[in-house]
Amino acid sequence: MNAPSRLTASFAGTARAPSGASQRYCYQPIDEDESCCVDLAEECALAIAYNGLSQAVMMISPANLEDFVVGFSLANGFVESLSDIYDIRLHGRGNARRAEVEISSRAFWRLKQQRRQLPGTSSCGLCGVEALEQALPQLAKLPPSALPPSHWLLDLRQRIGEFQPLGRDCGAVHAALFMDATGELRLGREDIGRHNALDKLIGAMARVGCEPAGGLAIVTSRCSLELVHKVQRAGIPTLVSLSSPTGLAAQWAQRHNLNLIHLPQHSPPRVYSPAAGDGCD
Repeated sequence: MNAPSRLTASFAGTARAPSGASQRYCYQPIDEDESCCVDLAEECALAIAYNGLSQAVMMISPANLEDFVVGFSLANGFVESLSDIYDIRLHGRGNARRAEVEISSRAFWRLKQQRRQLPGTSSCGLCGVEALEQALPQLAKLPPSALPPSHWLLDLRQRIGEFQPLGRDCGAVHAALFMDATGELRLGREDIGRHNALDKLIGAMARVGCEPAGGLAIVTSRCSLELVHKVQRAGIPTLVSLSSPTGLAAQWAQRHNLNLIHLPQHSPPRVYSPAAGDGCD
């Protein structure tokens, strides 16, 4: 079995992008003779197998891979808790990586029962599901939770910048962050895929022992149904999105007691769940 650090981690700041997440490339501006150099975000293919059974190949930013494997397993319902994951072994380098995950017999049986393939795209979280029930799963409602105080959201777009070093240096990535029950930003993860970024955040929370109760998940991407599912499974009571949610995401959040807030760039926060008391015409 690998060292326990594969499954546990300590909180660390995010002032610098993780090693290997970007690389310097040169380009030549059109109609100009001199070349320029910039940092570009890297991506790789990560094949994931559980107890030897291949499950998915994802295109992913090659950083915080243990966080991703844990979060991907939790957010998709393959395991119920971190204790169901016995070991994670990472192999490969460059643009081809493999993760061999050892999980409990109970979790492996559940995985085979709900087996689905998620062929690697970084943008689609529901590719290849085998049944409509997997796209619209039966998930337990969250306990009702109070909305966060409005001052927690004040200047949030600016404050999350310190958790986005890769985005600052390269662009081309999404971010997911966690604010705890005291209103403090605790964790942030970035990835070329918006689903991957949230999976990495959920995995990091599990590994460092962040308590989701009373906290907020914050995503810089658009908010579609799959992100709502992931946050709901993680037990985080509030989801804040910097882009608009889809209608189905708002409906699902309302039915399942997930607080859903859109944070527009130039107007006050918009609460889509709980539903407005007067409704809309």
